[in-house]
Amino acid sequence: MSGDVIDLSHRKTFEMTKFDIDVLLILPLIAMERKILCQIFIIMCSNILQNNGQDLLGHPHIIFILADDLGWNDVGFHGSDQIPTPNIDSLAYNGVILNNYYVQSMCSPSRGALMTGKYPIHLGMQHFVLLNTEPRGLPLSERLLPEYLKDIGYATHAVGKWHLGFFKKEYTPEFRGFDSHFGHWTNQQDYYDHTGFYGDDWGLDMHRGLEPAWDVHGKYTTELYTEEAVNVINDHKRNKPLFLYLSHHAVHSANFYEPLQAPDKTVEEFSYIENYQRRKYAAMIHWLDESVGKVVEALAANGMLNNSIIIFATDNGGAPDGLGRNAGSNWPLRGAKFSLWEGGTRGVALIWSPLLKKRSRLAKQLMHVSDWVPTLLSAVNASDKASPDLDGHDLWKALVEDASSSRENVLLNIDSVENEAAFRDGDWKIKMGAFTLFSGLRDGWYGPSGLGHEYRYNMTLVVNSRVSQAMNSLGYELQEEQIMSLREQARVRCDMESTNLENVVYNTDFIVGPPRACDSQVQPCLFNIRYDPCEKRNLADLYPGILTSLLNKIAQINETALPAANVPTVLESRPSLWGYLWTNYGDENVSQDKCSIM
Repeated sequence: MSGDVIDLSHRKTFEMTKFDIDVLLILPLIAMERKILCQIFIIMCSNILQNNGQDLLGHPHIIFILADDLGWNDVGFHGSDQIPTPNIDSLAYNGVILNNYYVQSMCSPSRGALMTGKYPIHLGMQHFVLLNTEPRGLPLSERLLPEYLKDIGYATHAVGKWHLGFFKKEYTPEFRGFDSHFGHWTNQQDYYDHTGFYGDDWGLDMHRGLEPAWDVHGKYTTELYTEEAVNVINDHKRNKPLFLYLSHHAVHSANFYEPLQAPDKTVEEFSYIENYQRRKYAAMIHWLDESVGKVVEALAANGMLNNSIIIFATDNGGAPDGLGRNAGSNWPLRGAKFSLWEGGTRGVALIWSPLLKKRSRLAKQLMHVSDWVPTLLSAVNASDKASPDLDGHDLWKALVEDASSSRENVLLNIDSVENEAAFRDGDWKIKMGAFTLFSGLRDGWYGPSGLGHEYRYNMTLVVNSRVSQAMNSLGYELQEEQIMSLREQARVRCDMESTNLENVVYNTDFIVGPPRACDSQVQPCLFNIRYDPCEKRNLADLYPGILTSLLNKIAQINETALPAANVPTVLESRPSLWGYLWTNYGDENVSQDKCSIM
């Protein structure tokens, strides 16, 4: 009836208002574009849900980045000015710096504790690392972190170093709870050709699952692992939460013929470092730091960062002064990798997440690498899934709210083979025995300090880093005052003034003062770590009651220890028998110098 004339003469009171005209104009638009408007509404809702801190997944993504042999003084946020680590520092300043975080003093025991939530003495892994030619691994009876997470719906992916057994396929990552693994199985490898040496034998150690990855020859390991981790994030389907375990080879030394490796162009960028080995080591740290930046950047680009828990940590203390042909620094902490001094067991660590209610702070709570299993299960509301016999403590509330911690002490190790042990209880630490491989040669203090006049801390690099840019997109912006305050708090100071002795329930007459030497191979040494973090003052003869108490606690714990599970090496493991490949030789048969799959 569009052509008809409507007679409105009988409607004496009828008037066309502006509102009536607007309604008549907009109704056809609503009718025509209803479908488009619905689509826009759906997209808006989807974006809101995607960017919400707790989206429809119900669980946060967990990204665990593990460095290898990174020293206490190899990151900027602990106070060193020598080697820039802007991405790692930014993550630390935006999150929580774990300044009383302890690890085992070497690779395999620490990784075993991380994956199981147990002390190495309860895994049979308390004595030395897992050797390439040893037919053993992390006990198959143990339930690992990725298995817990997979059971509650996580996609689980591992990239990088394993070092928890491979002589049979059941010990490798894809049979221990990971959906996929790309990386190396042994303790170390060349960063370019990816071969690993043991004794006089060598072979390729780079795998995708059980298959050798011959195709990555010539690609720098740290960049290779970073690319793989970023691909995992980019390819991740959002219908599941993600657990990504990025276990870097860096900054562990490579094979003996060229132990420190990085692109030459990167090494040149650190020409201001006089010591050439330390210069190459700095270049290796650079690519580790770049990896952290690229991973956080990828999480942000995929809308996952605001629903993530990110942990960055080292597996053990650094290897300084040529130890292991490496050039790390634990200064001013005492000792190094392989030792139970603070330099070998007090590790670099931080955690970041929007779930943390109190961020940008220093955590003084005591924490051990075994705590991650119960802590992360608590973070995803799955505490009831944890095995009842864990040594680890649930510290999620302590991390989120800066609440008090249930962990009052930490066993650093008991090794009956070496007759060596160390234990921290509150402020106090006892150390006895020594790792005989070095006969006390790693008992000192090793630099560099990174505080020379030729070095300057560059806050601009931190503020402009990939991590900072990603954090800015979520509304987290660092201020210079905040950076400097946290950095000063995280710095270890060896000497305390007596005026700083506060809130102490024990006699403090001898806590501070001149150094007091101790040879732990002769008698137990006792230190007050709170006021003597550099272990310079042995107080064993001044506090005999505390010494006796700690000795009794070690004896009680030792009663629960399993025997060390080390076994003799076997010739069947030699890569020369398997086409110069480190492989799961326990699943295969060696006969008359020929190899055949069983």
